[in-house]
Amino acid sequence: MFLLLLLSLCALLLEGHAQDRAALWRGNDRAGRCQYTFTVQSPTETSCPQAGGPELEGLKARLSLLEVLVSRLSGGDAGGPQGAGSRGQPELRDALSKAVGERNLLQGEKERLEQELQGLQRRMEEMMRETERLRSRPCPLHTPIVPPSPPVQGGGLLRPAAGSSSMSHLVSRPNRQGDSSSLRDSTWQIGSQGFQELKAEVTEVPAPVGSEDLTGCGDLISVGEPVTHRKADNIEGKYGVWMQDPEAVSPYGPNMIWRIDTVGSDIRKLFGYDDMVQLSKGFPSKVLLLPEQVESTGSTMYRGSLYYQRRRSRTLIRYDLASESTAARRDLPHAGFHGQFPYSWGGYTDIDLSVDEQGLWAVYSTNKAKGAIVISQLDPHSLEVKRSWETQIRKNSVANSFIICGKLYTVASYTAANTMINYMYDTETSQGKPVSIPLKNKYHYNSMIDYNRAQRKLFAWDNFHIVSYDIRLSRQQVN
Repeated sequence: MFLLLLLSLCALLLEGHAQDRAALWRGNDRAGRCQYTFTVQSPTETSCPQAGGPELEGLKARLSLLEVLVSRLSGGDAGGPQGAGSRGQPELRDALSKAVGERNLLQGEKERLEQELQGLQRRMEEMMRETERLRSRPCPLHTPIVPPSPPVQGGGLLRPAAGSSSMSHLVSRPNRQGDSSSLRDSTWQIGSQGFQELKAEVTEVPAPVGSEDLTGCGDLISVGEPVTHRKADNIEGKYGVWMQDPEAVSPYGPNMIWRIDTVGSDIRKLFGYDDMVQLSKGFPSKVLLLPEQVESTGSTMYRGSLYYQRRRSRTLIRYDLASESTAARRDLPHAGFHGQFPYSWGGYTDIDLSVDEQGLWAVYSTNKAKGAIVISQLDPHSLEVKRSWETQIRKNSVANSFIICGKLYTVASYTAANTMINYMYDTETSQGKPVSIPLKNKYHYNSMIDYNRAQRKLFAWDNFHIVSYDIRLSRQQVN
């Protein structure tokens, strides 16, 4: 702005032919307004010949133009650039207000759409849960009751003619009063064109072979594929034990299945199921509260009693199911407990109780055995040790063990998907030997495995899942 002012002053000075003697002053007058004073000294005249004249008028005109220019440059004139900007400010404010309003509207619309999206996501999750729930429920069977077809001479059966329905005589036959309306079963509406999808699980059972003895004892030959019966409902069922009494007594039948979830500090609940079907559905018919806490997954069932280890002790307890009371208790001599000699997976599995064809057994270790597995046969009534065997395999080097026909078998790993039954000890000969029988840990954390004499299967608890294995035994050699 000042450069333009200087250029203007130079132009005026050149037109007056007195550019070397011109002077410009700016100051406030008596009224306080800004006043510019422009002075040009004449090089030839010492005084003004007259008070006016064309030159003076021209100078005044030039001064007026200069004042207007200076006023515009300094913002004093409303018609200058600042004035134009001040007139444009309301329009800018209006445009800004509109833009802010539109932004607020868009922000509100965005929030509304986000809320709708969250609602749709919640509805979709609910629908997925409902779908899973419906899939897990058994399909109701709406099947008509078809009377048996009458036999035909020669052992054949009556068959409907081509193009006819096997139930046509039930649909179109008039009643005795002459009513020609169709007879229909209340549970079967033939007018409905829908179809009910039926699903069933088929479990393959290997056919017996000549070398297999299904009634007597023998060596373990092979273990079948794991069959899953149920998954635990909560974290308490990550580890557990499930059992079946091979010699059940009243008031519970031989099909009764028992289960204990063993995660927690107060393990005392014993769940009873009428059969395997009710176990798979999760419908217990009996829940018993044990008088003392249970330690780990080494419990077993025999002759109407539950046998288990009391928490943080080497005490064994026989709990009578009929009277719902403690029938016997006894310390297992010198047995380690609460983490002294567990299996390799841990879980305070120091004492493991089991039942086979020869009775009640305890698998454990002692300080004298230096961690090696000790097998003791117990009196099922008094829990007294009848006889003991000390093996050459360390207890914490195997994942688990079970006893079949007086022979101890150990499992190599509790996490490997394809592991081995790697050792067998025969209490009859007091001899042990390595074996190699494949075993699958389907869910990669097998915390319990035991022989069930009633079904001739292995029962296991694999990472929340209750599973069983079919087994094959060799025919016992008879001397």
